[in-house]
Amino acid sequence: MTTTIYQIYDKIFKKILTLSSTAVVNLINGLFQTNYPADSTIKYNWTEFENNELRRILADTILTINDTYSYHMEAQMTDDEDIIFRVFEYGYNHADRNRTYAPNTTEYDCELTFPEPKIIYLYSSKSAPDKYTLKLNFGSQGSFLYKVSTFKFLETSLEELNQKKMIILIPFQLLKLRKLLEKERSEANLDLLKNLIQNDIIGSINRNLELGNITINDAQKLRRLTHKLYEHIYSHYKEMEELNDMTDESLMLDIDIIEKRHEEELQNIITEKDSEIAKMDKEIKALKAQLEALRQKP
Repeated sequence: MTTTIYQIYDKIFKKILTLSSTAVVNLINGLFQTNYPADSTIKYNWTEFENNELRRILADTILTINDTYSYHMEAQMTDDEDIIFRVFEYGYNHADRNRTYAPNTTEYDCELTFPEPKIIYLYSSKSAPDKYTLKLNFGSQGSFLYKVSTFKFLETSLEELNQKKMIILIPFQLLKLRKLLEKERSEANLDLLKNLIQNDIIGSINRNLELGNITINDAQKLRRLTHKLYEHIYSHYKEMEELNDMTDESLMLDIDIIEKRHEEELQNIITEKDSEIAKMDKEIKALKAQLEALRQKP
């Protein structure tokens, strides 16, 4: 995969982290085994850098909950043995930007507080460890083990995702069948994809909406992001033509259908009014012509 393709998944991942605070807090609680209330405040610590192509891209995703604790989530599509160094670097940069000073104590001059990190493998990660460990050797001062645990999305059951309310990751369920459909786009495999979209993805979105784990706006955005990801992964295959039409319809919420119906009704009203106005204009012009003709009579 090229860097450009990687950025598609990175953008979708960062987009889901801008959903409602309720949905994002639920994800934090599920990933880090915390118990923040749904109305917790979230501060986004986005940072940027320029890559070799001089494109500005977001370098990390660090969120601060209730102005107190920070959490760093790094999404990965493939195994990367250097990821631990990047996570440490981003964590250090965040700690350095938010350093605190202690001028009235002789024990230390300032403090660096690192965010709690988590590496999220969205795709196949068979060789990825459950935890990365980086040994920091400070010589005579001793050593410290910097540990970063991983979350393997495709190895996590749908039941666990729903139970832990990590529903905003649901669009990435589409990656579950990617390799299978790359190998063979048979009718049986297409049926698996239909079931994945209609039951696993849409069904989960609907259930979590009913339970209050996400808002209506979250549900709409999750469906749209699912559709974007579907178009990127599958829609270019010739065998997908029938499924593409089904996906366009099935990835619409009831509220979307209602809004679409209202838009159509409004457009019909506008068309009818335009027709009535045109008819009236025509009648007025005819009356004016008749009056002008009467004036010209001796």
